[in-house]
Amino acid sequence: MRLPDEPDIPAQINIVPMIDVIFAILTFFIMSTLFLTRSEGLPVNLPKAGSAQQQKSSAPITVTVDAEGKISVNRKAVDIEVLGEQVRTFMGNNPEALVVINADERVTHGKVVAVMDRLRQVKGAKLAIATQKP
Repeated sequence: MRLPDEPDIPAQINIVPMIDVIFAILTFFIMSTLFLTRSEGLPVNLPKAGSAQQQKSSAPITVTVDAEGKISVNRKAVDIEVLGEQVRTFMGNNPEALVVINADERVTHGKVVAVMDRLRQVKGAKLAIATQKP
């Protein structure tokens, strides 16, 4: 029961908890999208190329040559002598697989050519060199 001299209290909606929930959901989505990017190879400084085109492949095989000249296939370190065998293993029954070469821009030209030469000996391997747009 209200007294006649009691003032009316306007209805209020407290939005601070709602803002906290929205920020928590936003943080969750931001953090989860960071993990959705798929990095096939090891992190290297790719050379820049203005004419770069994106190649489409369902599951490319990534051969990485880092700044020290170490070679890895799909993040597993390999020696150049067994590079072809490793790529054949990853190709499986796929007659034409895309093999992407991620070579650091500081790697010598001779090392990249040696890797490409080994990969060209693998039947059905289609080579692509990863670059970044300037």
